[in-house]
Amino acid sequence: MAIATRVPLPLPTTLHFKTSLLVASIPKNRSTSQGRRVVVALAATAMADLPRPTVLVTGAGGRTGQIVYKKLKDKADQYAARGLVRTEESKEKIGNADDVFVGDIREAESIVPAIQGIDYLIILTSAVPKMKPGFDPTKGGRPEFYFEDGAFPEQVDWIGQKNQIDAAKDAGVKQIVLVGSMGGTNLNHPLNSIGNGNILVWKRKAEQYLADSGVPYSIIRAGGLQDKEGGVRELLVGKDDELLNTETRTIARADVAEVCIQALQYEESKFKAFDLASKPEGTSEPTKDFKALFSQITTRF
Repeated sequence: MAIATRVPLPLPTTLHFKTSLLVASIPKNRSTSQGRRVVVALAATAMADLPRPTVLVTGAGGRTGQIVYKKLKDKADQYAARGLVRTEESKEKIGNADDVFVGDIREAESIVPAIQGIDYLIILTSAVPKMKPGFDPTKGGRPEFYFEDGAFPEQVDWIGQKNQIDAAKDAGVKQIVLVGSMGGTNLNHPLNSIGNGNILVWKRKAEQYLADSGVPYSIIRAGGLQDKEGGVRELLVGKDDELLNTETRTIARADVAEVCIQALQYEESKFKAFDLASKPEGTSEPTKDFKALFSQITTRF
């Protein structure tokens, strides 16, 4: 004879039904604690069978994009990760997995295969200036930069991001997380003068397009990016570049990556745009409660 052991598990209805059938077959001579262990094991197995949301990271070959992609891969029990890179070389650099697509965001049709069937999109693409040859740091002065033809911020940060937003909207994604940069409220910001690219102007234009798209969004305007360990600092959110007037204007790439992923988990992150920086390590408790962090944000753009 078999008995059913009641165990209070927060399971979806279909999963609870499946598990209940399996629990009913537990022999009566099993102790209650044994029965509970069996139920937990069965629940874990059934949970593993549930479909995971698919998250595409564009710019997955970049320094921050690589971190986001790896974090998602490490959370394979929660997410099915995809990456989009521009070249085969970049694909090989991040592991050459089948879930990494090669495409050019400036060409709308080339990114459709990567976006089809996804649930979430994290945009980390950006125009990258190159240093002009001949600069000698021993002679003083400042290096000069340029953008390659076809790779100006207008083509990458505006047209390329617009293409991604349009394709994601057509695919019915649940949310788009877009990583930009602080400084966009100041037309005379030094970043706009690099290579005569007006990069913050074009980034801001793409952010506005996303905010007007009707798709749930989280726009993260990061401070100065640092290649440091994440998870060891208190994170700060702000608006309208107010953080640029403080001593806390930087943030680790790893922390930006974590905020991108955390934004997928909380309703409090949706339809919001915010600046992101951090306090120096060791000066306060590291941020752990991301729901509370997102709840501080009140700005939609």
